[in-house]
Amino acid sequence: MRRNGRAALVLGAVAASAALAGWAVRSRLALVRVTGMSMAPTFVDGERLIVRRTTAVRRGDAIVFRNPVRYGAEDDLRWLVKRVAAMPGDPVPREVRPAVHAVRGTAVPAGSLVVRGDAARTQDSRHFGYVPTSTVLGVVIGGARGRSVADAPGGGRLTAGDVG
Repeated sequence: MRRNGRAALVLGAVAASAALAGWAVRSRLALVRVTGMSMAPTFVDGERLIVRRTTAVRRGDAIVFRNPVRYGAEDDLRWLVKRVAAMPGDPVPREVRPAVHAVRGTAVPAGSLVVRGDAARTQDSRHFGYVPTSTVLGVVIGGARGRSVADAPGGGRLTAGDVG
């Protein structure tokens, strides 16, 4: 009887540890699926990306953030993937100035980012302006098939159900 009790206790501890580990991973990472070609050739339609949940980003990072433009009930446009082009304190890039009503020498304000897609034709800060840092889900750290961002040759839109 004692042996069965110990086995049950060990099994319970293992199950609890596995559940805790699963929660820890899920709270730090998200798996997202790209829909669209705005980050091609870096990320392509249908590719799955691993995202580290954080708001600490650097210039050049590919990030996932809440779409600043509302498209009604279209859930697949709720999240975007783009590359950070300018950080708070950096000069506003020339091509973004009209969208944010800035003049030469204006700096990106605190709490804001300028983002650009990798593809030639993409909706980004040139169209919708600054991205609030509070809307950032995280930084893309690799592909689900093991390809790291550094290995990519160069956001697409994300389906909301794919953002964990």
